[in-house]
Amino acid sequence: MTVQIMLRQNLQQKLLQKLSPQQIQFIKLLQVPTVSLDTRIKEELEDNPALEDLSLANMNEPAEEYPDRDPDDNFNSEDSQESTDEFNVDDYLQDDNLNDFGSKYEQNGDEDEERKEIPIAVQHSFFESLQAQLHLVPLSDKDFRIGQQLIGSLDDDGYLRRPITSLIDDLAFSQNVFAEEEEVLEMLKVIQSFDPAGVGARDLQECLLIQLRKKEQTPFVRKATRVVEHFLEEFTKKHYDKLERSLNMDSDELKDVVNEILKLNPKPGDSNAVTTKQLQIIPDFHISNNDGILFLTLNSKNAPELRVSRSYQDMFEHYDKTAQKDKKLKEAVQFVKQKLDSAKWFIDAIKQRQQTLLKTMNAIMHYQYEYFLTGDDKNLKPMILKDIADRIGMDISTVSRVANSKYVQTEFGTFLLKSFFSEAIQMESGEEVSNKEVKKILEECIGKEDKRRPLADEKLTEILKEQGYNIARRTVAKYREAMNIPVARLRKEL
Repeated sequence: MTVQIMLRQNLQQKLLQKLSPQQIQFIKLLQVPTVSLDTRIKEELEDNPALEDLSLANMNEPAEEYPDRDPDDNFNSEDSQESTDEFNVDDYLQDDNLNDFGSKYEQNGDEDEERKEIPIAVQHSFFESLQAQLHLVPLSDKDFRIGQQLIGSLDDDGYLRRPITSLIDDLAFSQNVFAEEEEVLEMLKVIQSFDPAGVGARDLQECLLIQLRKKEQTPFVRKATRVVEHFLEEFTKKHYDKLERSLNMDSDELKDVVNEILKLNPKPGDSNAVTTKQLQIIPDFHISNNDGILFLTLNSKNAPELRVSRSYQDMFEHYDKTAQKDKKLKEAVQFVKQKLDSAKWFIDAIKQRQQTLLKTMNAIMHYQYEYFLTGDDKNLKPMILKDIADRIGMDISTVSRVANSKYVQTEFGTFLLKSFFSEAIQMESGEEVSNKEVKKILEECIGKEDKRRPLADEKLTEILKEQGYNIARRTVAKYREAMNIPVARLRKEL
């Protein structure tokens, strides 16, 4: 029996959309915040010798102006599809005035901004502080190495989350130290005696008890210790009536005990953390108000002075065309061409990044003009990514990349652009307002409530409806959770 297989040929048309390497580079640069842009540029300068930083280069002649180019020309895929064996040196070099991009760019930022770096105080890290304390304790070599292992196993909150048996295994395999569980527990007590109080605890209860036992043993501290030791669940759920009955206390006495517990630090590791995140926020834009007229400027750090290396251009320009048959020379010239192309693409991507940032922020500023004049959240208009994308003629994903990683400095503070976007809520009058306005009112209502009888979500819903905001209780709960505000029971105070 023979089986015949029929082979058929057919012609199909497919429409595919692919990103060129230049477009991918632009997208990645667009996502980079200002605080990381310097690092990204330094990486490119180290990787590509054909790219130079004008602020570092020794300039013997005046820089040339970088001409405005059609943004559509930035990422022409035809260039990348050309044969690597055939190229015209004269055509390639005629774009020589791309060299000094950035030297004439108007850097719209504070002139003194480069000199006004925010100082960060030199501090020991949390783990360095514990190691220093360990060195002060007279210990045997074995106990010292156990102590080092324990400190290295703590998490950022200062807790020891790993089982003791796992630590014993780590000591045996990594340090060739064979320890018994009792030895590790004894060293753990030593670590728990270190500052900050509560460090080395294995759970919240142990953390609070360590801190209470280090305090002066007043009557309130002893009662607080009893609460943490035997009634921690009731305390965390704020079942104060049950605590009063179980401990035979009146509300005033229990209030003093609760206040004693609230003074404790549930995350002792955080107390030594250097808050560099706040210090590292560098705004990408500045908005100033001059007699009711808003002015937008781009941070000067977003406008680096870059150019294509002249030495690499000279190397390419003096290429001997008669030596095209020399394989090694041809490979060298192709390498130079590749680096020159990469440098020009990077400079183009940086310029397009600046244009996109300004275009996007300018559209946001004009859309929320009243807000940037007053700083009042009630003047924030409902705005979604599509509103800005339609105004600037770009894709929603581009606006999202800008909004999710860029900050603007205003007279009212520094904000992430994403915070200006919000959904619309329709009032009973038919007017549309931002959901941020509703959140603001919710926050005010909760801030003014009687903490002994906090407002439930149902009551908050009624208050909003009285003011014309017709929203459901589940929406109120969603907004409350988004603002990290607990439910009414957990907001209760004595």
